[in-house]
Amino acid sequence: MIPKECKRLAEVDFPIAVVSRHSAREKSIRHGHPSTLHLWWARRPLAACRAMLMALLLPDPCDPNCPEEFKTRARNILPRVQGKPGAMDMDLRNELLRFIGDFSNWDNSANATYLEAARGLVRAAHGDEPPLVVDPFAGGGSIPLEALRLGCDAFASDLNPVACLILKTMLEDIPRHGPGLADELRKVGGEIKAAAEKELAELYPPDPDGSTPIAYLWARTITCDNCGAEIPLVRSMWLSSKSKHKWALRLSAESKKGRAPEILVEVFAPNKDADVSPGTCNRARATCPACHITASPERVRAQLSAQHGGADVEFDVRGQRVGGARLLAVVTQHESKQGRRYRTASDRDYRAVWHAKQRLQSIADEKQRVGLSSIPDEPLRRVPVTFGVINLWVYGMSSWAHVFAARQKLALITFAKILRQERNRALCLTLSKLADFNSAVARWAPGRETSAATFGRPALGMVWDYCETNPTSSSTGSFAGALDYLVACIEQCSAGSGQVQQADAARHPLPDDSALVWFTDPPYYDSVPYSYISDFFYVWLKRCIDGMRIASPNELTPKQDEIVAYIGEDKSQESAYARYESRMASAFTEGRRVLRPDGIGSIVFAHKTTEGWEALLSGMVRGGWTLTGSWPIVTERSVRPRAQDSAALSASVHLVCRPRAEDSPIGDWGDVLRELPQRVGDWIERLQSEGIKGADLVFACIGPAMEIYSRYRRVEDAEGREIPLGGDPTASEPYKRGFLAYVWETVGRLALEEVLGTAEARARNGAAGALEEDSRLTALFLWTLQTTQADLNGANGNNGESTEEDAEEDEEGEATKSKKKKSGYTLIYDVARRFAQPLGIHLEKWEGRIIETDKGIVRLLPITERAEKLFGERDLAMISRRIEEDVKANRNYEFAFMEDTAAVPEIKPRGRGRRASSSAGTTAAAAAPAPQPATTLDRLHMAMLLQRSGQTNGLRALLKDEMQRGPDFLRLANALSRLYPKDSDEKRLLDAMLLAIPKS
Repeated sequence: MIPKECKRLAEVDFPIAVVSRHSAREKSIRHGHPSTLHLWWARRPLAACRAMLMALLLPDPCDPNCPEEFKTRARNILPRVQGKPGAMDMDLRNELLRFIGDFSNWDNSANATYLEAARGLVRAAHGDEPPLVVDPFAGGGSIPLEALRLGCDAFASDLNPVACLILKTMLEDIPRHGPGLADELRKVGGEIKAAAEKELAELYPPDPDGSTPIAYLWARTITCDNCGAEIPLVRSMWLSSKSKHKWALRLSAESKKGRAPEILVEVFAPNKDADVSPGTCNRARATCPACHITASPERVRAQLSAQHGGADVEFDVRGQRVGGARLLAVVTQHESKQGRRYRTASDRDYRAVWHAKQRLQSIADEKQRVGLSSIPDEPLRRVPVTFGVINLWVYGMSSWAHVFAARQKLALITFAKILRQERNRALCLTLSKLADFNSAVARWAPGRETSAATFGRPALGMVWDYCETNPTSSSTGSFAGALDYLVACIEQCSAGSGQVQQADAARHPLPDDSALVWFTDPPYYDSVPYSYISDFFYVWLKRCIDGMRIASPNELTPKQDEIVAYIGEDKSQESAYARYESRMASAFTEGRRVLRPDGIGSIVFAHKTTEGWEALLSGMVRGGWTLTGSWPIVTERSVRPRAQDSAALSASVHLVCRPRAEDSPIGDWGDVLRELPQRVGDWIERLQSEGIKGADLVFACIGPAMEIYSRYRRVEDAEGREIPLGGDPTASEPYKRGFLAYVWETVGRLALEEVLGTAEARARNGAAGALEEDSRLTALFLWTLQTTQADLNGANGNNGESTEEDAEEDEEGEATKSKKKKSGYTLIYDVARRFAQPLGIHLEKWEGRIIETDKGIVRLLPITERAEKLFGERDLAMISRRIEEDVKANRNYEFAFMEDTAAVPEIKPRGRGRRASSSAGTTAAAAAPAPQPATTLDRLHMAMLLQRSGQTNGLRALLKDEMQRGPDFLRLANALSRLYPKDSDEKRLLDAMLLAIPKS
């Protein structure tokens, strides 16, 4: 057994780059991956969990307390999968780390040789009694699944019943039945499919030519207030945008005397992209194809609200469509022909839907069990947060039944009834997959010619045109497809049996000192509203599985005790955050209680705000933990939309921690402050050698800094005043300012020292030779925005769920990429402020000059937007000539900046500092503040703008003058060239300009 005093590998070293590469690659693995068993949001990659667990479980061979028996057995085990370790303890450590990195590879996760080696190493460290791994926020089950794979015992809990169902299936049911379950499910699944096909046959009739409809593309409709035409709400007219198989929709209007125009739909093959018209609805504004008048968002919402969202077709008593949703096209497939085919709607298509509505009406009042209706009539609640994660209620969808069209509901009810009779929990997960692809807010993805799931992200936003799949077919969104995913997962999940319990993390059911490892990925404030979006699945699963219901028939997933910072009518942001932080601290305290004195913990965190980190760390410190390690593992793709031009995190930081001893000493603030720069500096150097950069590096530095602070039960200054973790970053006294403010300052100083030089790092004290504030701010901004470069091996896939090219949706269901986005790079204001303030950089001074702040986001202005601020409205050719003349005559070429436009909006600078000569201008000039002098950054941007406009003579003159002025211009240019992204215009212009600098 490992002595309590012996350090684990996770506390001394970790193969960051290798594990990051395999974790990022895992995003592209779909078939057979456990994440495809059932959707759960913000899953941790198995590679990261597997590697971190190994590092937590194995002792460090270089530690003097490491048992000799472990070293001997490890030296015998490792040659089975890799080379023989050298004679030194450091050699053994390196070989163990190499094994951990290799075993994180998905291809090795089920390899019998690697599995036996991993389990052998765990037994060598802990004896024959398997160590217990506990995860109180188990969610999708990545951590407990990997614990079982390593031969450990696992206790997984979650408050959410949907998460518990996933966990019970993955950790209990599948291991109990073993690999033979796959064959059993194939057999039973085939019987279920046959039974459902028979019962639903008239609802999905084949085409006369034998083709099978695999998807129905519907549009909600409203009536034009101007001409009375029925407007189909269509986001895009594309059916297939593949280069060699392009198909699209075309709308036309047919006028009839005395009647409203009729909108006709045609399917055609465009010769070029320009032949395809834009959609009729954009940002909730609908344009009539007949009169071209645009309806306001208010009118669109009002009309759809009257239809409870408008997903259903309205029929008269004879079964003729009279309104509601309109079928735009049907996607078909023929078994003897390749590819998808598209056709317009027929009477047979509408007739099938009419039959579905009639059958649905006949069972609407039936009860499955006590008080539970067949149709999910539970209320669709508005998520109490400041942003619209679920906005369907705006369009009249007050019940979960409104989220599904009539035929979709009937199909799901039919499958639920058949699945319930089988009493197989694993099989019932296919119902969730069916619902995910078969709702009235699922899309058709023309780029891939397939249906896209409802949840492309953890939100439920309105879509105007939706895709209804045929669940009895064999294509995406069908029961057969869901069954294939389920069967393929079984082998990967058959690692061993664990224990699952529905429980509140702040009131954990395990007794004291029972676990050896406490490893979890907690929720981050309000990042994911788990309980609200999981209701989408819960309303169907509880109609399928006995024991899923919590209390009353209409009760949804628990929300009151969920540790998420929901902001509702009865909670301010402050109170919601305070409750979250208090509850999270309770969860950490419970983790400290259930962990053995010789145990070890790890907490995964990837929040992008400083407040989030302060809350997490405060909870850990208050909960009795001390940090002993911190490892950033790249888990996200840098090509995803959120990572473009912003400081979105691509790494999740795994904080390693130990229970803090009750008799831990009181720390001296002077000692802590002296140790901080060296510790953070060493860590920055280590992380950069592993390819960790930017925001990932910034947040990863918090861990080693906290190792210094959290080893003490409290830290005091010379007067005995406690130095808190967080505080007022603007304060000058340490006991008011807080420890984390010094961490941010240290990271910022070290970053500036690296990219600009020592003087800039000490510029707050007015160091000689330092560049101006705007240069330091720009350098820090770009340094923070650097992207962690990991070899993703082409890992451009998703997390196992179908999305529409990862496009995020805004409040009205439009793709984010369709919005007009301002150019430039962005940071969260609080992150920019935390860096700038302690380094003597005043953000407000540069507002409107090099940065722009809006809704908590700071944008670094691109040089194209700086042209007017630098030169006013003057022509660049004239400016170039002026610079050339001034330099030739040994005059200062600089131009005065525009005055404060808020004070004197009518005045524009003309010439070198001259003003208009009107009396009004003179009066305003006297009252206005003096123009700010040009800085080194300003002059650099002037040169870049001259380079961009091809004004070579003026550029050469400017560069000649700058080289005579001093080294600052060239120093800043080289620094920013290294910091700007490779494919940016600024990088291109800087490099071209640097080539034009005259050689001395």
